[in-house]
Order: sequence, then C-alpha cells, then structure tokens
Amino acid sequence: MATAETVELGATHEPKEESLRVFEQIEHELKKTLVHIRHEHDKHEPEYFAAAEHLSDAELAGFTLDDFQQVRVAVSAYGIHIFGKVRIPALPDDGPAYIHFRAFTGGPDDEAKLHSIHTEDKEEPDGGHTFRAIFTQNDPLEWFDT
Repeated sequence: MATAETVELGATHEPKEESLRVFEQIEHELKKTLVHIRHEHDKHEPEYFAAAEHLSDAELAGFTLDDFQQVRVAVSAYGIHIFGKVRIPALPDDGPAYIHFRAFTGGPDDEAKLHSIHTEDKEEPDGGHTFRAIFTQNDPLEWFDT
C-alpha cells in the first residue's frame, strides 16, 4: 500500500488533462460519498461539516469540474494517486469552502476510483479534539489516508 513515506507527492498545481479525466470519472461517486459521510458524521460529530451545516445536500455537492482547483500527484509501482481540492461554490470565499479528495487510477486506460474524502480529527494540546471536513483555500493539500 502506498503511504506518504513510500511515494513522493508532487507539487501542487492546477489540474491538467489526466487529473481532469479522473475527476470526471469519479465526480458522481465523490458527490454521493460526500453527502453520505456528512449524514454519518452528523449523527456523532456534526463539527466535521459545521461550515456547511446550512447547506442542503444539493448545495453541498453542487460543484462541477470548473470547481476542481488544485491537484497533487504521487506515482507508485501500481498506479497514480491523485489528491484534489474542490471548491464548494455555495460557501463564501472568505471561509472554509473546500473539500480534499483522494483518487486512484492505474493509468490513462484505467477507470479511476475514489479512495476517500479527507476528514480531519486533530488532537489539541488540552486533550480535546477538533473535527473538520471543509477546509480553507490556504489549507495545504497534503497526503491523507482518510
């Protein structure tokens, strides 16, 4: 299994042809999964989606290919790992308004698969936790497994 320690994640850049192809192939699953994980997290940790709590499911998943803004790519022995940043247009520019996703493809002739949407559970110095699934424009796109 590829990890941050076993493959090198390339620099952040605007999506190019292969990343756009991957996004188009996973877009439906990405939207469906995003809505599903929001509903699951709302049962126990609604803080994950607090920045979007006022949005309907359709508004939360109302992004398109045009909202796919950043990508980082890692190549492993068995394929290409794509980390992407997508803007949720229904959220204000000055706040958290982005999701981070991870996808995988074996190459240009392979059907891409959604791996995960990033959800962050951060332990604070006081022992508490903060949770989020909606990120800011300035949050870096980094390797994640969940």
